[in-house]
Amino acid sequence: MSTLSKACKPLLVSVGMISIGIAGLGAPVATAAAAEEAAKMTTDGSDPYAWLEDVQGERPLAWVRERNAQAEAELAATPAFKTLEADIRAILDSDAKIPGVMKIGDHYYNFWKDAKHQRGLWRRTTLAEYRKDKPAWETVIDLDALNKAEGENWVWHGADCLKPQYQRCLIALSRGGADADVTREFDLGTQTWVKDGYFRPEAKGGLQWIDRDNVYVFTDFGAGSMTSSGYPRIVKQWKRGTPLSAASVVYEGTAEDMYISAGHDPTEGFERDFVSRTIAFYNNELYLRGADGKLTKIDAPNSAEKGVHREWLTLELREPYSAGGKTYKPGSLIVTRFDDFMAGKRDFTVLFEPTERSSLAGTTWTRNKLVLNVMEDVKYKLSVLTPGSWQRSEFVGAPAFGSIGVSAVDDDESDDVWLTATDYLTPTTLSLAKLGQQPETLKTMPTFFDGSNNVIEQHFATSKDGTKVPYFMVRPKNLKLDGSTPTLLYGYGGFEVSMTPGYSGGVGKGWLEKGGVYVVANIRGGGEYGPRWHQAALKANRHKAYEDFAAVAQDLIARKVTSPKHLGVQGGSNGGLLTGNMLTQYPELFGAVVVQVPLLDMKRYSHLLAGASWMAEYGDPDTADWDFIKTFSPYHLFDAKRDYPPTLFTTSTRDDRVHPGHARKMMAKMLEAGKDVRYYENIEGGHGGSANNAQAAHMSALAYTFLWDKLSK
Repeated sequence: MSTLSKACKPLLVSVGMISIGIAGLGAPVATAAAAEEAAKMTTDGSDPYAWLEDVQGERPLAWVRERNAQAEAELAATPAFKTLEADIRAILDSDAKIPGVMKIGDHYYNFWKDAKHQRGLWRRTTLAEYRKDKPAWETVIDLDALNKAEGENWVWHGADCLKPQYQRCLIALSRGGADADVTREFDLGTQTWVKDGYFRPEAKGGLQWIDRDNVYVFTDFGAGSMTSSGYPRIVKQWKRGTPLSAASVVYEGTAEDMYISAGHDPTEGFERDFVSRTIAFYNNELYLRGADGKLTKIDAPNSAEKGVHREWLTLELREPYSAGGKTYKPGSLIVTRFDDFMAGKRDFTVLFEPTERSSLAGTTWTRNKLVLNVMEDVKYKLSVLTPGSWQRSEFVGAPAFGSIGVSAVDDDESDDVWLTATDYLTPTTLSLAKLGQQPETLKTMPTFFDGSNNVIEQHFATSKDGTKVPYFMVRPKNLKLDGSTPTLLYGYGGFEVSMTPGYSGGVGKGWLEKGGVYVVANIRGGGEYGPRWHQAALKANRHKAYEDFAAVAQDLIARKVTSPKHLGVQGGSNGGLLTGNMLTQYPELFGAVVVQVPLLDMKRYSHLLAGASWMAEYGDPDTADWDFIKTFSPYHLFDAKRDYPPTLFTTSTRDDRVHPGHARKMMAKMLEAGKDVRYYENIEGGHGGSANNAQAAHMSALAYTFLWDKLSK
């Protein structure tokens, strides 16, 4: 069972071995209604920059290219930039990176990008080979070769292979890295695309196997088939050999829903089909689909994450839940037998209950065990439970510090797990662990930067309302507390996403090796202390996330780690909204601001791309909610009369999750006001900002070059 991911990661309803998923924050072109609305605003003067919302328009793209050229001339022309870009590119292209694998049948599959394979290889090996320093890999799909043959710019979006034979796979490919993708059928036995096989045209959505001759399809079926968020509203069953138009409707949601999907759990002895109706973030319904097509709702709270694994139903609660004469706390993980629950019984066992300092970070099922991953003050601890008795034991061999990840190797067959561990200064290790035994280290990421002169610390800042806010700091061991050290503060603060320690060669090369301090803030809106930490900064309380972040900045200044002219801030997506608010609400605290793939115009956000899907997080600007939303809308908070620190906006034309118009319009407004601002938009790349390693290295080097130039003076 996988956990419910948030925000920029896929939002998943976990059902046995299937994941019914959608992308979090988000078509590279605005809807006709949105385009008409933007044109009207440009004409009547209510938003003179609305014309920049035309993503692929000739005039906006000419504007983008002009801004790009200016940013390149300022930041990318120096030898120092070229060196940093090459260093980051070498890290991304390194053959020594850990090739993470997924077991499919008897082989272990990996998707790999390097200097020779910019778009990547889908390849496989055996476990015996994988244990070697240099495994022998068999290429299954060469995406660069496919692009050349087809004249396309495909970006890998994943593979779903049909159990138990694992011969047929559904391959998702995206043009330029957008969320919208196509699905094509591939034969693993012959390693060829299946002639006249399943093919889903480009759209947001997906296919899920039922059996070899049937799939669930949720996609754009034409007018009225998508939600206001731009995701599928209808799921159908599609029989092989028939046209997509002949697929039969399984379930229809409403236009106001967020996402409708379905999936099949093929676990032997526990085969089941489910339909998922996601109404909004953390608001979903799950239905069991019978052999006759009848849907039976799993009568659990909409806010709970529902997991079905073999005979068990787990609920991860976000609100108090009363059942069977008991009330369970938000943040708890409770379990019961699935068939008993469907029969009306409500006898749960509590597997985890949060404290003020702890939260559930994740769960992993193996064949006979359940592994719990718990965070206490953003530090991980693993335990192993035996289903039925739910007897608890420690996870043998887990590290005491850093970020720890656990995933099952094959939860149908074994209790083996993959164990990853990392922190800001320790390269990631990948181990193979048999539960109850010491893990076997298989792979270690190389050291990409010299961190020997650095140390990691955790501190707590006091926010405006008295809340203690943790943050991690990576600093030189000989740091002088005189306020002169260039310091980069990073954060996110939304969608219950936790910011945990991780090794980054880019941060190391671009910042730490130069002597800078790197800080990551665990502000409210995230998931570091479970649902309550997230819910504390929703909608009208959004300001608390920004007060938390400002408190961390103020704490760094008060302790003389740095000073405003040497303190920079960086964040992307919802983190771009965060840094946009730092720019407009706390400009006196910062010497430079980087705003990446951001939300900024919070009056328009719900009308642009997937914006409507985030109203549970921010509110609906077309209602009285605007009274509080306008207090954190950087586009509206900008005041041409105020002084602002130097700013860099970056985004992607192909981002079909967060509309590039946010960054374009904010840039235009600040530029016209004569502010110290620059802009770079990658012409492809999706919400991640880049479609290959070269683009990723270039954009990272732009950001670090800008920040170091402004903060080190």
